[in-house]
Amino acid sequence: MTSQDKIIGNSPEFRALLRSLQVAAATDVTVMLLGESGTGKELLARRLHQESHRKAAPFVAVNCAALPEGLAEFELFGYRKEASSGENMEKPGRIQSAAGGTLFLDEVAELPISIQGKLLSFLESGEIQPGDTDRQRPDVRIVSATHADLKAKVKNGEFREDLYYRLNVVPFHVPPLRERTEDIPLLINEFSYILHNIHKIRPATFSKECITELNRYSWPGNVRELRNFCERMLILFSGRQVEIDNLPAEIRDQSREQENLFTLPDKGINWEELEQNLIVQALQKTKGNQSKAARLLGLTRDTFLYRIRKYAIQL
Repeated sequence: MTSQDKIIGNSPEFRALLRSLQVAAATDVTVMLLGESGTGKELLARRLHQESHRKAAPFVAVNCAALPEGLAEFELFGYRKEASSGENMEKPGRIQSAAGGTLFLDEVAELPISIQGKLLSFLESGEIQPGDTDRQRPDVRIVSATHADLKAKVKNGEFREDLYYRLNVVPFHVPPLRERTEDIPLLINEFSYILHNIHKIRPATFSKECITELNRYSWPGNVRELRNFCERMLILFSGRQVEIDNLPAEIRDQSREQENLFTLPDKGINWEELEQNLIVQALQKTKGNQSKAARLLGLTRDTFLYRIRKYAIQL
C-alpha cells in the first residue's frame, strides 16, 4: 500500500472493525461493507484483499453506479463472438480480470436490475458464459459495498432479495467519522503529511480550540470531506496555525446551532420525553426512513431501532 492507502484509526469501533476484517480475510467468504459515502469502504476492501491468500492476484474495483445499463453485462462478464471474417472478437470482463483475486462491487445497490440475475447465477454456480463461448469458472472473491438501505430496496422491488442474501453473507458496518471523533487528529496529521508531499508547501497546524470545534462538526462527507478540508487549510494557511475564526462557515455555524440547541434550561428537562420527541422529529423529517433518521441523530441504525422499541414509537 502507498501512504495514501494507509488506514488510520484508533477508536474502539474502528479497531474492532479491522480485527473482524482480518478474520474474514483468511477465508473466501462473501463480504459486504455498509456505510455512508466517504467512510473508506474501498480502502477497507483493499485491506481485506491484501490480507488474504489472494493478495498476489488482481484487485478489481467496479463502480456499479457508473455502469451504463446497456453495457453493464459486457463490462462485468465480457464478450466474445466469432465475426463473419472468421476472427474472434473478444473482450474480457471485470470478473475474468479479477481471476484468482478479488472483485469489489462498489455501490452495488445501483447495479441494473437486468444484470442482478446474472450476477446471482455466477455467485451460485461459479460459472460465466461470455457471448457464444464455452462456460468459464473464474476463481473470484466478491466484496461489495453500499451506502444505501438495501433492505428497503429489496422491499421496493429495486434489488433482488436472493442476490441480497448472497452478497450479505458477512456484513460489516463502517462507522461514520462523527462516531469516531477521536480519530480526527490522527487523520489530520496523516493528511497534512500526504498533502505536504504533494504540494511541497508547509502544512498548517490547528489550535486545540480548533480541534475541539472540528470534533463537534458532523462531517456529512466523512473522511473524504476531512481530507478536502485539510487540503483547503494547507493552501490557505501554509505554515500557519488555524484558529476557530479561520474555519469554514459551515463548521462554525453548525457548532453555534448545537450550542443554542443544547443549552440546559434552569428548570431542567425530562430526558426520556426529549429523546422520544427527537426520534419522532427525525422520522418525520425523513418520511419514515429509519436509516436516514438514525444518521440525523448521530446514531447507528441498530441503536435507533432499539430506542424505537424502548419507547414503543408507532411508525
